[in-house]
Amino acid sequence: MSSVPELKRISREEAMRLGPGWSHSCHAMLYAANPGQLFGRIPMRFSLLMQMRFDGLLGFPGGFVDRRFWSLEDGLNRVLGLGLGLGRLRLTEADYLSSHLTEGPHREVAHLYARQLTLEQLHAVEISAVHSRDHGLEVLGLVRVPLYTQKDRVGGFPNFLSNAFVSTAKCQLLFALKVLNIMPQEKLAEALTAATEKQKKALEKLLPASS
Repeated sequence: MSSVPELKRISREEAMRLGPGWSHSCHAMLYAANPGQLFGRIPMRFSLLMQMRFDGLLGFPGGFVDRRFWSLEDGLNRVLGLGLGLGRLRLTEADYLSSHLTEGPHREVAHLYARQLTLEQLHAVEISAVHSRDHGLEVLGLVRVPLYTQKDRVGGFPNFLSNAFVSTAKCQLLFALKVLNIMPQEKLAEALTAATEKQKKALEKLLPASS
């Protein structure tokens, strides 16, 4: 069984002490309890929003924040306004969830915020996003994450994890689902294993048979 991957986590205070050579990205995970059932038998439990980006990668709403001009929260609310068209909904430091250092050549710290909404509020965000400035440009649409696994152990969340994610988004998603008790860690690991096996089989079909 695959283990849930983790990035190097640092505190908000440590992140704020990082020098000017570091970039800061702030993203928001908006979610709501959902009492509905798929096909009348699969509990949905929660609805959670991610978005398709201009580069074909999935990520959370948000973006880079220039710390010379904005606080983390002011910068986050600014980019959320551009990508989601949000008006009254503003995230605050109380919504802060985590900071992680990214892997790779760029010195970046990724901050994640999380706000639980009502299902009606979440739907209002989806409607608002269609009318935002960046819709159809940098943002190609919001998607709801299927937070369930069907009987075949692939449909739902495992299939979703087989998609391509930007930077830290996949690790942030798994981290948030775990720490917010939205999904048990063993279920996360099972979904990762199923997604990995699916991708492995797909790759084997594409590669020529060995002689």
